Amino acid sequence: MGITKTEGFTEEITQMAELLKALGHPARLSIMEFLLNSPACICGDIVEELPLAQSTVSRHLSELKRVGLIQGNIDGNNICYCINTDTWDKVAHFFTDFKNKKVVTSSCC
Repeated sequence: MGITKTEGFTEEITQMAELLKALGHPARLSIMEFLLNSPACICGDIVEELPLAQSTVSRHLSELKRVGLIQGNIDGNNICYCINTDTWDKVAHFFTDFKNKKVVTSSCC
């Protein structure tokens, strides 16, 4: 399998690509939406919301946590997850800045 070349891109773009890649799955987007609508929750609550096995949900949670989109704290036998607001704000600012860039029109479209 080939290695993705990231040299020559800014750190911000490389980091954002990693975050967006993690968000590029319907289950992970559903988890993020669930967490955005909840102050915090336990893994069991997320499993009840998705049509996936607990082990599959855990893998998706691990990926979101790996890239820093969510945080998890152990509370007894449960792991409570919530949105990492610092990282989520970076995503929001990226898209706000991206949206505010002026579109250069060309004759090709």
